[in-house]
Amino acid sequence: MAATASQSNLAGLPRRLVQDGIIAEPKLAEATLAARSARVPLVAYLVSENLANARAIAVAASHEFGVPLLDLDAMEVDLDCVRSVDQKLIAKHRVLPLVKRGQRLFLAISDPTNLAAIDDIKFQTSMRVDPVVVEQDKLEERITKALEAVDTTMSDLGDDDWGDIDDLVEMGEEKPEDNVQRDDIEDAPVVRFVNKILLDAIKKGASDVHFEPYEKYFRIRTRLDGVLSEVAQPPVALAHKLCARLKVMSRMDIAERRVPQDGRIKMRLSKTRAIDFRVNTCPTLFGEKIVLRILDPSSAKLGIDALGYEALQRELYLKHLNKPYGMILVTGPTGSGKTVSLYTGLNILNTVDRNISTAEDPAEINLPGINQVNVNPKVGLTFASALKAFLRQDPDVIMVGEIRDLETAEIAIKAAQTGHLVLSTLHTNDAPKTLTRLVDMGVMPYAIATSVSLIIAQRLGRKLCDNCKEVKDIPHEALKKEGFSSQELDAGVTIFGPVGCKQCNEGYKGRVGIFQVMEVSEIMGRIIMEGGNAMQIAEQAKKEGVIDLRQAGLNKVKEGVTSLEEINRVTIE
Repeated sequence: MAATASQSNLAGLPRRLVQDGIIAEPKLAEATLAARSARVPLVAYLVSENLANARAIAVAASHEFGVPLLDLDAMEVDLDCVRSVDQKLIAKHRVLPLVKRGQRLFLAISDPTNLAAIDDIKFQTSMRVDPVVVEQDKLEERITKALEAVDTTMSDLGDDDWGDIDDLVEMGEEKPEDNVQRDDIEDAPVVRFVNKILLDAIKKGASDVHFEPYEKYFRIRTRLDGVLSEVAQPPVALAHKLCARLKVMSRMDIAERRVPQDGRIKMRLSKTRAIDFRVNTCPTLFGEKIVLRILDPSSAKLGIDALGYEALQRELYLKHLNKPYGMILVTGPTGSGKTVSLYTGLNILNTVDRNISTAEDPAEINLPGINQVNVNPKVGLTFASALKAFLRQDPDVIMVGEIRDLETAEIAIKAAQTGHLVLSTLHTNDAPKTLTRLVDMGVMPYAIATSVSLIIAQRLGRKLCDNCKEVKDIPHEALKKEGFSSQELDAGVTIFGPVGCKQCNEGYKGRVGIFQVMEVSEIMGRIIMEGGNAMQIAEQAKKEGVIDLRQAGLNKVKEGVTSLEEINRVTIE
């Protein structure tokens, strides 16, 4: 009787939650008082404190008030619609404009009794506002993403969240040209917005940031785990200001917009950590596209165990790194992780008793104790000329960023033959093709056979998220076609696939290396000297137990590290 009388004091959504058994009345009373004390909506408090299920609350609210229920995961938010509503109202009431139909605005809301939100937005937009009930947790996530995507003022960001914004850029800023308005580069909201984009990219672990102007819109994309995704669409009118700000930060000529330029930005995040950005501009039809490569020094210090080498592959790499002479070549397409592999090797070799010099275009990561040179063909400092200078400076280890021409290849090979350890990269698809590529460049076969000691071909594949990956049921016939052997299938193979959760990016989190590590044997050297082709070298490598990139990828699938779809994306059958 008392319980019935007590329930009669409840009204609206709270009464419905108690009637549906979603939450007990005593707990609801405590939560109501706590929510008022914390000055947060009741629904938000219930979900954040795990006192009630967000989905159950949304269903109850929809039934109680006859408001449509929507799953936000099934809908894309219209950013133009979000821009049409004052962002302070969105942040204050924790609601999200979804779409406009004529003079009707559909508003995502977790509590339909929040009439203040509906009235405020109706007054500000002069539109009819139709509420749509959504789940509180999904609503909060979408509001955050939407505001980040459309926010160009960053007025809600406090210095407590990001540290001292003005101190983040360590590189000196050059005085702007007289014919460029200072407003273009000193607009405080633009400065804060650029810093926010760069800091977000660093926090997410992105490798690149793209600022892209088009005729009717301007977008910003980041490359995370090798895949590009859009993070913001600022108004196209801001394109010039954003470009000017980035060029000032990277010490470029902001008055020059007709030719590509290169620069660098250093952002000091703390007393012990700084991040470098390699910046490049390219003039396009509607303005300058700017791409920033994020160069995190910590990536070069991961250690060889973190790269993804199998046990035998790791032993081979370490064995040849410890040799006093010879050439180690790392091959693969752009973005396959060649630089990290080389820098990891250099870190292992970087001891006080070794003289190490590198020629790079440009030097991506600063390594104390290693003499790094940026090649500059405009003034005659090429890879070949840098190599010649190194050989006159008593080197032990030489790293050449890339072998691009015959002269560089010949000098590097002579260095490897005369008692120096040489590390370099080539753009080839796999290890056997690297040897024939050198022949095609004009290097004498006997020189290749006597100097090249190890070739590492590699790719980078996205790692499955350990939190949400699930087992996939794939027929054995299909797995055979993908490259699994009958013995492997008979022994039992468990294949995992991506799902997606809040802790990952579409089911993937981080990347892992896929390697083919081929030691150049005497028989392979003989094949090269006899004019053999890449197929013959590959056959010999197989006989010697060298696994190709495809098999290395399938091994990662068997271990549950990545998915079959991802291996198909990054390797060639």
